[in-house]
Amino acid sequence: MQDEEFMREALQLARNAEGRTSPNPMVGAVIVRDGRIVAVGWHRKAGTPHAEVHALRMAGDLAKGATLYVTLEPCAHYGRTGPCAKAVVEAGIRRVVIAMQDPNPLVAGKGIRILREAGVEVTCGVLEEEARKLNEVFLKWIPEKMPFVVLKTAMSLDGKIATRTGASQWITGEAARLRVHRYRDRYDAILVGIGTVLADDPSLTTRLPDGTGRNPVRIIVDSKARTPLVAKVVADKAARTIIAVTEAAPEARVAALRAAGVEVLIAGRGPQVDLRLLCRQLGQQDICSIFVEGGGSIGFSFLQDGLVDKLHAFIAPKLIGGRTALTPVEGEGFAELKDAVELRDMEAEQLGADLLVTAYTQAAGK
Repeated sequence: MQDEEFMREALQLARNAEGRTSPNPMVGAVIVRDGRIVAVGWHRKAGTPHAEVHALRMAGDLAKGATLYVTLEPCAHYGRTGPCAKAVVEAGIRRVVIAMQDPNPLVAGKGIRILREAGVEVTCGVLEEEARKLNEVFLKWIPEKMPFVVLKTAMSLDGKIATRTGASQWITGEAARLRVHRYRDRYDAILVGIGTVLADDPSLTTRLPDGTGRNPVRIIVDSKARTPLVAKVVADKAARTIIAVTEAAPEARVAALRAAGVEVLIAGRGPQVDLRLLCRQLGQQDICSIFVEGGGSIGFSFLQDGLVDKLHAFIAPKLIGGRTALTPVEGEGFAELKDAVELRDMEAEQLGADLLVTAYTQAAGK
């Protein structure tokens, strides 16, 4: 079907800005006249022109009487940019094909109404599921102001993330590690627990071969403010760093961390950081997605609190064994099988010798 063909092109264009538009959605637009594409556009970054505006500028007079394909309903309000729906009408577009309605209450059908009241033919719902998956982060953050949480694990085939002596580098191969850095480039923030910082002193930055990676905000869950001032996440100044503590954290340690240039968030009275409260605080700061890369304890805590939306599980063709060897989900564990976190929409992908399993938790998106 021709509408689907051109909408797929618009969806692909939107992906050009992956990891760059937050807290805005990714949007692509294609203008078609006489069966051929005459202009394209995509939203590059929050605060800059929207996809429709880029496409209309490229089309010029060719927009008159043409069809616009756009992955999200054109906006109808004045923000940092003007309303796209009015720009579409003024350009003389005859028909608009939309993948999905905008869930933002400032838009939510108003853009479609502006178009129809101006006599523009509107078709909505073309490749809607693909469009929703493209902007799954935005679809959670807009109504809830809570970040979309992705849990990443990397383990052997028998479910170990390290040997009994703690050796863990490297369980997975280069292709899997490269994919992890692409995820870091995509999501707003990366989160680990204090145990990971003390054991590995990670930089938690994005390292892509072409050097174009964007470093995510680094978040350390550290209830007692034990993060060393010499730790890379504090000392290297490579990215914004947030350390989440409780009210029980020593004031002197909190003051020292702040003086070193990191942000300290008080999330709960203790003894442990209140992860749900922390996510609310981060969401209010327009941190719309979190990539959880910590060990088994922090992973279980997020799962236990019902905060995980999506899972990326990297599985290496290795058998490590060991009763005391660490696993990707630890903590106390669930006592009953009925309480276990169930997954849906599982997909598997080969990455070099490794396997990547991606799935959603049953509660995600509901």
